[in-house]
Amino acid sequence: MKKITLFSDGSALGNPGPGGYGVVLRFGDKEKELFGGELHTTNNRMELLGAIEGLRALKEPCEVEIISDSSYVVKGINEWLVNWIKRDFKKVKNSDLWKEYIEVSKSHTIVATWVRGHDGHIENERCDKLARDEAERQKELLGRA
Repeated sequence: MKKITLFSDGSALGNPGPGGYGVVLRFGDKEKELFGGELHTTNNRMELLGAIEGLRALKEPCEVEIISDSSYVVKGINEWLVNWIKRDFKKVKNSDLWKEYIEVSKSHTIVATWVRGHDGHIENERCDKLARDEAERQKELLGRA
């Protein structure tokens, strides 16, 4: 099984507001960057959507380490998700995205690792820039609407 490192970050201007996510997928010495956004969203939704879209890009079952500065995403994956499933996501924010995460993560073995944001972690800084640039692009699109 391939070992993949998935770095991701999310951003929302105004929170809620225009937002973006950035992802760097690494397999050995190969890297792929992904980014996207929404016109009206929250930081937590973009943080989680980054992880989802990174997993969606994988073409086969992999061992994946998700590295994020979002304690919401890391604790959600490592600690909270089991109980949320048991109680059928009652009173869980972003349950639509968590259910989507479950679907795209099924074939993978996943562990999530937290890193401090804005602390010089090269890949986290890159994902942060991708996410912020996309959030700014969404803001421009909103201004034209």
